[in-house]
Amino acid sequence: VCLQLGVMTTINQRLDMDTMQTVADEFGYTVTAVVDEEEPEIDESSDDEEIDGERVPRCPIVTVMGHVDHGKTSLLDYLRKAKVAEGESGGITQHIGAYSVPLESGKKITFLDTPGHAAFTAMRARGSRVTDLVIVIIAADDSIMPQTIEAIDHSKAAKVPMVIAINKSDLPTSDPEKIKRELAERDVLVEDWGGKVPCVQISALSGDGIDDLLEILILESEMLELTAVEECSAKGSIIEAKLDKGRGPVATVLIQQGILRVGDPIISGVYNGRVRALLDEYGNKLKEAGPSIPVQVLGLPGVPQAGDIFSVTKSEREAKDLSQRRQLMKREQDQRKLRSVTLSDLQYKIQQGKMQELRVVVKGDVDGSVEAIAQELGGIVHEEVRVSVIHSSVGAISESDVLLAAASEAILIGFHVQTEPSARELSQSEGVEIRNYKIIYEVVEEIRAALAGLLAPSTEENVVGTAEVRQTFSSSRTGNIAGCMVNNGQIIRSNNVRVLRDGEKVFSGNLSSLRRFKDDVREVNEGFECGIGLEGFNDIKEGDVIESIEIVETLRTL
Repeated sequence: VCLQLGVMTTINQRLDMDTMQTVADEFGYTVTAVVDEEEPEIDESSDDEEIDGERVPRCPIVTVMGHVDHGKTSLLDYLRKAKVAEGESGGITQHIGAYSVPLESGKKITFLDTPGHAAFTAMRARGSRVTDLVIVIIAADDSIMPQTIEAIDHSKAAKVPMVIAINKSDLPTSDPEKIKRELAERDVLVEDWGGKVPCVQISALSGDGIDDLLEILILESEMLELTAVEECSAKGSIIEAKLDKGRGPVATVLIQQGILRVGDPIISGVYNGRVRALLDEYGNKLKEAGPSIPVQVLGLPGVPQAGDIFSVTKSEREAKDLSQRRQLMKREQDQRKLRSVTLSDLQYKIQQGKMQELRVVVKGDVDGSVEAIAQELGGIVHEEVRVSVIHSSVGAISESDVLLAAASEAILIGFHVQTEPSARELSQSEGVEIRNYKIIYEVVEEIRAALAGLLAPSTEENVVGTAEVRQTFSSSRTGNIAGCMVNNGQIIRSNNVRVLRDGEKVFSGNLSSLRRFKDDVREVNEGFECGIGLEGFNDIKEGDVIESIEIVETLRTL
């Protein structure tokens, strides 16, 4: 019955309610939904207000946003007195970093550094969800760019107060007033212009104005009265997750409630485990970490998804049960996704008759980058070709990735990851292409170029010569032959031809013969006579015009 309904299913799969009802109707039964008696899920909403307990002040979480190369990382460098930017490929931040910066007053501010390029919209949207304040950094010698507008929109959508930092204000070409004017056009009125948005002119290189910026951040955060409950189970968000060679899965976590300690049973997404170690952003070991503190957590068996909520459970048993339930649900979702996609794709391809697909397997060093690449590739759309990301995960390129790519005729994309030697050998024997990249938009540009190669070339018809029929002869062996004079260009034996009678097309097809006197020839030039035989067409008359057509193919681009 399921097969007749078009549902490809096996005995071990759960069906959705609609399908169950349809199947039961076929056999004359009725189906009633039973309320699940399972234990309730852990409350994973990160809504701070609902947690009971004594609230203590916490330090603000500030996200630095802005256009690529406007100086976000340089500002954090100055604050941390470390050179983050020098370690990044092409001077571009690829991963979200979280840093806790202590101030002279004894207070701390946690900064999240988000990449500024367009490919990172997904990561940036996540950055503004866990944050209390947003610094939108704009270069004074530039203007407001698409990513700047995006950053402003993100903070407005998340209802997060923003502070404008006009960077590079010590350059002779800087024009802060122009920036303020452009901001006003975008409905962002700075305090100098009678608005409510604080604006500071800074130089991330020399440090001018940075003290003022920190003062404003502390003031703004005091007005927000940020508090958190420490005496409760720790809960927070995964900012980044990666697979480290020596340490296994490492998750960068921002704690929002409670205190996370070494040895706590934790769950995030489908993974559960115990906290084996807590490290700060410099790699120093910690025993515990409280609200608003970013830490690296070791102890999860797999790489969780960036943006997931993580929670501490009462016992390891509870975490394990919950994890198994979630894994089962995820497996079923994946199967359903695979199944429905392939069926609808088949139907789609049959309808189109020409759909081509470039399949890719994406492997990256951190989850945020993998997600950004998959999303960016999914955004490349065309009516004839498309990218299908069949698998994406964190870690080195392994044999199983190569086998998956070989089975599904995909190419493997590695981002900041190594290829295992055994996988490299296997890829050569299986003929799987592995491409390694360091910068995200190189991936997107190359995939676009590869897709353009899948597009059918555009064809154009050029008339290269015309001949007029002066007389017709009939031959018992080859049917009617047209005696013609070539008026212009040349008639070529291998080209297609079109026959026009009084300006109307009466035939198009191939030549069966082209002769000068008794000899077969390959072409006849202008001003010469020739005999032409047409394949499958005998109704040739005097006065008809025969056109020789050349088909030119040109490559198309996306």
